[in-house]
Amino acid sequence: MSLAPLARIPKAELHLHIEGTLEPELAFALADRNGITLPYADTEALRKAYLFSDLQSFLDLYYGLMAVLITEDDFEALADAYLARAAEQGVRHAEIFFDPQAHMARGVAIGTVVEGLSRALARSEERHGVSTKLIMCFLRDQSAESAMETLEAAKPYLDRIVGVGLDSAEVGNPASKFREVYEAAGELGLRKVAHAGEEGDPSYVWEALDLLGVERVDHGLRSLEDPELVARLVRDRIPLTLCPLSNVRLRAIDVLEEHPLVAMMDAGLLCTVNSDDPAYFGGYAGDTFHAVHEALALDHERLRELARNSFVASFLDGSEEEEALRARYLAEVEAYPLDDISG
Repeated sequence: MSLAPLARIPKAELHLHIEGTLEPELAFALADRNGITLPYADTEALRKAYLFSDLQSFLDLYYGLMAVLITEDDFEALADAYLARAAEQGVRHAEIFFDPQAHMARGVAIGTVVEGLSRALARSEERHGVSTKLIMCFLRDQSAESAMETLEAAKPYLDRIVGVGLDSAEVGNPASKFREVYEAAGELGLRKVAHAGEEGDPSYVWEALDLLGVERVDHGLRSLEDPELVARLVRDRIPLTLCPLSNVRLRAIDVLEEHPLVAMMDAGLLCTVNSDDPAYFGGYAGDTFHAVHEALALDHERLRELARNSFVASFLDGSEEEEALRARYLAEVEAYPLDDISG
């Protein structure tokens, strides 16, 4: 199905796990190149496995399929495939997560990951018209010591890494566990984001704010459960990188029509919508815009607000050049002819 024109409004993607863009076709191609046998008969059988009962069932497949990513060329191919799809869906800027611990545990050096991804990102503006930044995530179900070792291993590559994040299984792994590594990351000049309030209750968001000092909350889905938290997020203009299709696929919400996005926007929260792990969750950035437009009856101004928010919440603020780029993207949002588009 072709993507509706309204879904191609210029936008930034701020919550995107590059490993979660591994489509079955590319997984099989890389497996063949690297002499790996996948436990699925074909791409259709693998795609049928992309049905999940909860976050953990997704993570089991997500980490299992990473076995096909071994060389710099593999990571380059993965990132380039995502960027091509993203550009088709109106993405003009992408801040991309990657999980070095998941690769290092398989014997793949962090340098292999960063070098491969960086090849694709370095030519992204020229090839795809998409500016990029790279954010290194710590796995919250691993130890704090492992996170600190990962930060140390990343030091030779910090010229290509703009920030740190925190992902994987949330419940039982509070942000407080990673306070020291976030302090160390801050001393290195890295930006800070963290997943919080997806599975976990609002206390996880509070900890991310107060103990980790995050500038953005990834997900923040359950924030509305705590009026004081909402007031804090509104007052400090802390962006939320919501992932509606992911929330439905992982059973955080039963159906998209029940997503609290509208209520969150009405409360004054700085909301963005993103694809999270699009190969697994049924849609890329533009698909997500189209889905929330239809399910939540978002009018054109609300769609424009979400697009505008995505650039406002981005880390395009490190230099005059980046500020100018953000201003250009925001102008593109305002100029996009939504009123002339139906459906």
